[in-house]
Amino acid sequence: MSRKPLKTYNYLTEKIVKRGAAFLVLIDPDKQNGSLKSFTEKCAEAGVDGFLVGGSLMMSGNHEETIKEIKSLSNLPVIIFPGSINQVSGYADALLFISLISGRNPEHLIGKHVMSAPLIKNYGLEPISTGYMLIESGVKTTAEYISGSAPIPRNKPEIAAATALAAEYLGMKLVYLEAGSGATQTVPFEMVKAVKAYCSIPIITGGGIRNPETAAKMVESGAGIVVVGNHFEKVSDTGLIREFAEAVHSKEPKNI
Repeated sequence: MSRKPLKTYNYLTEKIVKRGAAFLVLIDPDKQNGSLKSFTEKCAEAGVDGFLVGGSLMMSGNHEETIKEIKSLSNLPVIIFPGSINQVSGYADALLFISLISGRNPEHLIGKHVMSAPLIKNYGLEPISTGYMLIESGVKTTAEYISGSAPIPRNKPEIAAATALAAEYLGMKLVYLEAGSGATQTVPFEMVKAVKAYCSIPIITGGGIRNPETAAKMVESGAGIVVVGNHFEKVSDTGLIREFAEAVHSKEPKNI
């Protein structure tokens, strides 16, 4: 039986080629303030390339309803950014099949994956294998606490580069450098550059990105996908979304 084409992954890589990078907005169902309908529509109008949905916890229980509502409001891809096996849903387009390669907790390297793989197959979700690295960010993040793993030190870009290269050699399609929700510091630009120098797979960066200038610098340093979420939960001026999108899209659009 042949495997389904990787529609969402191919969509993201095409955005990277055509626009310089892709811009994703992370929506945590537990942290939604205001109208999801209004926010989703403004994101689509502003040039966002897709949505990540997920969080470390699931206090509200509205994860699947959030995915369904976003899908009803926009044609942009919705990708699950899972904090647990309970966040797997057949209503999304794809799922980041995350292995926490910065840590040594076997549950987050392979354990949860064995349990979730049959669900992903049964739902027909597109899994995008992703090497996930927590990076020291100035605070102890929820992801760090829940995963029971230490982040990679900020001043050790060589560790991040070697870890990302191992992920590529293992066949992973993306590598995610994560400062964490509410981070006081972003992933260091020098670390992004070091990983880019070693790896050919796309790099995702997220956490602590609070202005378009920082987003643009991430792309300049080598990020192929920039994720912003927590910032828009706190800032009511959603007009900034367009500025972020324009900063990430470093290339003029091409009709290929």
